[in-house]
Amino acid sequence: MLRRVLPLCWALLFAITSDLPAQKKKSKKETKEEITQVLEIPPDPPAAVTVETARLEFLVSPMTGKGLLSAQVRDALKSLKAQARGGQIVKLRAFVAGTGDLRRVPAIVSEEFSEKRLPLPAVSTIQVGLLPMEGAQVVVEAMVVAKKAVNPQGLGFLSGMGGYGKEEPDQVLPMLERALADLGKAAQLAGSQKTDVVKVTCMLSSLTQMAEVRSRVAAAFPAAGFTAFQAQRGHGAALAECEGVVRLVKGPVVPVVFLNPVDMAPSPRFSKFVLINAPRLVLTGTQVAFNFEENDVRLAFQRMAKVLEGQKASMKQVAFSNLYPISNRILEVARKVRFEFFDPAKPPASTALVFEGLPSMDASLAIELIAVPE
Repeated sequence: MLRRVLPLCWALLFAITSDLPAQKKKSKKETKEEITQVLEIPPDPPAAVTVETARLEFLVSPMTGKGLLSAQVRDALKSLKAQARGGQIVKLRAFVAGTGDLRRVPAIVSEEFSEKRLPLPAVSTIQVGLLPMEGAQVVVEAMVVAKKAVNPQGLGFLSGMGGYGKEEPDQVLPMLERALADLGKAAQLAGSQKTDVVKVTCMLSSLTQMAEVRSRVAAAFPAAGFTAFQAQRGHGAALAECEGVVRLVKGPVVPVVFLNPVDMAPSPRFSKFVLINAPRLVLTGTQVAFNFEENDVRLAFQRMAKVLEGQKASMKQVAFSNLYPISNRILEVARKVRFEFFDPAKPPASTALVFEGLPSMDASLAIELIAVPE
């Protein structure tokens, strides 16, 4: 009996021990598979980029009323990439309506561009009152460096023209006509034609006359990319203010010329338009002021000065400024503080209007600049 049992025991022991290495290998493999992979967080968009003036193009994303904000942003970026035809998108300005989280916009931009291993553009995100399509939550403007020169003589940047009128908020056409007339005059004084205007952005008090607004802008500037939105949810009077970009037919002999014609209601606070024939431009994202005191605004301008220094430019070389305040109070503070930084003898062309909001809850003002580097 013992002779028969012992061989069986030895066979069983051999089977168990021979399987141990396989079990150990399997255990190690299972442990290795259970390790959680940590995804790399995409970098933040740059505070500013330096680009070639002659190759700068201007695009606008189509709007859609489908999906939430994140989906609409991704659709807008997909369209802009297609429109760019291989050119590099270097600056994005997103106007967001609705209750979506504005902070998602730069995050999505970083994800989309990093995934494709594309250079990140500078990004500005501003909340507006309403977009001219039901369900639309975002429209995105893009600046693109084309593969070849499209502005060999340079560009003109035109301040916001038009403004507030005495009419009711839904009667925007009288102020729109004034804005379009002044944009056309600025283009003419720059030595260009209305067909050379490549970009028009209109900020309105109401979108009830949007079909007529679109028709009149297209008739005035048939080659221009066009963006329009209601700047705030509620307005006390009619508003139609439009800024623009014109391709120069003949560039100035100096890199930058600031113009404030006497027949265009000049202001000491800003130039009506600026002509740039410098080889390069600095395009910034936004720097935000928190709270409503002078020192809060001054700190935002100081941060922007540091950004420009990193691009070999300075606040004295600013050609165009956009100010996005959320109240008239902070707008007046910004107007007071800015000439501690800008050159008062050469005030930048500018657009400064009250908007619905900014990405941070306690933000009061955002600053966005175009400057000419050394």
